[in-house]
Amino acid sequence: MADNTSRPEAGIALIPRFTGQGYSADQVRERREWLQTKLGVEFPLVGACAIPSEQMRGNIENPIGAAQMPLGIAGPLLVNGTHANGTFYVPFATTEGALVRSYERGMVMLTRAGGVTARTIVDQNVVCPMFSFESVDEAARFAAVLPTHFDTLRAQAESTTTHGRLQRMDARVSGRAVIVSFYYNTADAQGMNMIVKATEQACQWLVTSGLAPRFKVFSGMSSEKRASGFLLSGGKGKTVVAGSRIPAAVLQSYMRITPRQIVELWHDTMLGHLQANAIGFNAHYANGLAAIFIACGQDVANVANAAVGITDYELTPEDDLYASVTLPSLTVATVGGGTMLGTSAECLRMLGCAGATYAPKFAEIVASAILAGELSMAGAIGSGEFVSAHETYGRNRPQPGP
Repeated sequence: MADNTSRPEAGIALIPRFTGQGYSADQVRERREWLQTKLGVEFPLVGACAIPSEQMRGNIENPIGAAQMPLGIAGPLLVNGTHANGTFYVPFATTEGALVRSYERGMVMLTRAGGVTARTIVDQNVVCPMFSFESVDEAARFAAVLPTHFDTLRAQAESTTTHGRLQRMDARVSGRAVIVSFYYNTADAQGMNMIVKATEQACQWLVTSGLAPRFKVFSGMSSEKRASGFLLSGGKGKTVVAGSRIPAAVLQSYMRITPRQIVELWHDTMLGHLQANAIGFNAHYANGLAAIFIACGQDVANVANAAVGITDYELTPEDDLYASVTLPSLTVATVGGGTMLGTSAECLRMLGCAGATYAPKFAEIVASAILAGELSMAGAIGSGEFVSAHETYGRNRPQPGP
């Protein structure tokens, strides 16, 4: 049984605590029953959980069961990547009607056009601590001498992890403060907790060695889980580019629009992006990223940084369309976090991306899927079908009677 009586908050209706954090099946059931009694509401579907509760340890606190989301697939998507080669069927977990159908339309068209060329350009993650000094002179001297200690700092950082590898550092002086970006390769993990621990170790060495008086492990510059211009330069996850040449006849067949019309739409909506002071340019990266992230057990809040990017449409000399997406800060993983939890592992297996060595492959599939969604939305807007498509697929209409 749970017991909160010894806690200083006694008398307040605290959520039940248990020895061992409360991850056994009985403890999860008892916590759920406590909440049902407290609120007078039953949660039978939350309790009908396919994930063994002990496996949730390290992924969530105060578990009472699991949420469920509709899961669909879109494809076929032909990818010609460095790491991803072949035809894929991509899982999307979403409640937005018309979304899967839209991405599927783009995928089929891209496959018909010969597929998507995808390349992982950069593979790293970053932490940006801030060091505070008494004067501008001290800050500048610290920034100047920091590179001479790289080998020692790398040894300090890597002493905390078997997977993270410190690749480089970049120091920026701001007044009498210095922000130092520590860039790591994190293998197939998203790795943020890993590299924060490693960075803290390196920063503590700088303080104990007398090179800096104090530090804060986060300065905000790394843009973890929020959009910023810093992300366009890459380094926050994988930088992935995906593109395809689409013959005019294929585009017309699937999108009922010409390459020139899509380029004109790109120009017009670019003006809107500029007026809005948007970071980058894209139609709806967040739509596809969120649905794939939920399906595949990714850290969904990283959609905020992963959705910063650039979609480009160009008219070729043959009057075909060349379409591309650049995702400079795509944060995805195939190990760690929620990637092996419940249905997430099954969805990664659908893509042949479950486990170690597969994160770059997964990244190239994700970028290719995002390109499909960009093209489909551009086609829907340019052909005037956007509203009618959502009327057909996206409205919660009652089923017709007999």
